[in-house]
Amino acid sequence: MAKQDEDRGVVRLSTPLNDEDVLALRAGQPVVISGVLYTARDAAHKRMAEALEKGEDLPFDLRGQIIYYVGPTPAPPGRVIGAAGPTTAGRMDRYTPALLERGLKGMIGKGSRSDAVKKSIQQHRAAYFGGLGGAGALLARSIRAVDLVTYEDLGTEAIRRLEVEDFPAIVINDCHGGDAYEDARARWRKA
Repeated sequence: MAKQDEDRGVVRLSTPLNDEDVLALRAGQPVVISGVLYTARDAAHKRMAEALEKGEDLPFDLRGQIIYYVGPTPAPPGRVIGAAGPTTAGRMDRYTPALLERGLKGMIGKGSRSDAVKKSIQQHRAAYFGGLGGAGALLARSIRAVDLVTYEDLGTEAIRRLEVEDFPAIVINDCHGGDAYEDARARWRKA
């Protein structure tokens, strides 16, 4: 459920997301996310793609969910997780359209997405959020609980279920074709 925080211009999102939530988002908007995020990086995406090719079920129901491209470090004493900064999203681009077709509503990472992913985001009413690169320790403060879902043998790249509260991000690609990176480049060129 999306709710605008009038004081700061921040959109508050609660997972799972629905079409209405995603349709309200615009590239460049700051958001804070509460609820559940699933972690998955390159190796986990490859395994999910292989499962789909074999006609197998995925390890979690993608509908309405957000995947965070992260490989968190081990938790220090007294914490549920170590540093949890985003990784480069482009490495997941070849797998992303198939996941969006199955109901994935959001992804969090850093860097630009391919044209194919941006088109799929529009087609399936989803959003790509930019995480705060280089701020893994800060982002970990928003993570309240961590549970292993599957692929434990992948170590930090295993799929985990994170419970988050006010996890900060920025809408990079919205389902209307908006692209915060391209908008920023255009403003820079104009200046």
